[in-house]
Amino acid sequence: MAKATEVRDMSDEQIRLTWKEAAENLFRLRIKSQTERIEVPTELRKSRRLIARCQTILRERELAATAKSASEAKTAAAAKPEKVAAK
Repeated sequence: MAKATEVRDMSDEQIRLTWKEAAENLFRLRIKSQTERIEVPTELRKSRRLIARCQTILRERELAATAKSASEAKTAAAAKPEKVAAK
């Protein structure tokens, strides 16, 4: 399983792919746990945590991009002089 630092080094597309693979693995493990015995029961927990890591890091990047664009918009608005209507 990937640690948080390893996931942070990945691109967004790689993280989404890892997330998808972990979700499919979790699905298979849940089905397997209902029908037969799982060799390593901690795999369920590891898959859930990997999914959570991927979601968290993607959300952090999304919020950082939003904050960056908001601060750029704010500085651009502050740099523009306001037009004064002539009477």
